[in-house]
Amino acid sequence: MIGTLNEGSLHAQIKAWYRRPGDLVEHPVDRYVIDVVRGETLIEIQTGGFAPLRRKLERLLGTHPVRLVVPVPLERRIVRLSRDGEILSARRSPKRGRIEDVFARLVSLPALLTQPGFELEVLLTHEDEYRRHEAGRAFRRHGWVVAGRSLRSVEDSVLLATPAQAVALLPKLPDPFDTGELARAGGCSRRLAQQMTYCLRAMDVLRADGHRGRAVLYRRSSASSC
Repeated sequence: MIGTLNEGSLHAQIKAWYRRPGDLVEHPVDRYVIDVVRGETLIEIQTGGFAPLRRKLERLLGTHPVRLVVPVPLERRIVRLSRDGEILSARRSPKRGRIEDVFARLVSLPALLTQPGFELEVLLTHEDEYRRHEAGRAFRRHGWVVAGRSLRSVEDSVLLATPAQAVALLPKLPDPFDTGELARAGGCSRRLAQQMTYCLRAMDVLRADGHRGRAVLYRRSSASSC
């Protein structure tokens, strides 16, 4: 029996997995409560979008090195629950995640990796997503709404500290290229390819280089090798 799900359970589980001896947890710094403080580094764990962190990061990066830790699920198991929290069914989602998915969240703060003292650590995870049926909601999922997520395991982590490390996630491509070529080379959606180019342009490691028909062409800038 799952019981009552805590909406923040994934966040709490990642924080417990991430902490090390000597870390300070839920520690106040400059009027903010920081998830983990490790030496001089302030570590924030974010399981949702980045936009709500804008003001907090701007304030903290003025005085401290900051690491933002974000989970990207490589694999997700969909668990359907009864009203009482009993498991009705469990199946593996056919959708597979990838590290490049982090760009879909980075679009709200696309130049974040250009900030001195900032690091982005991507945890490649396996998760459970719990759903409950609520009539009249989640039309596309036939009333099954997300009730919470939980961590099953962490397969790997990738630390991105510079824009050059972010642009290195691009697959092998000719210069210049368009987002259609990026999507095909990387085996991703056109939308994700567009989000990647948007962020990398904001980081100044990719620049527009004319058009091919209606498609914008992109080329790696000299900053991409720094």
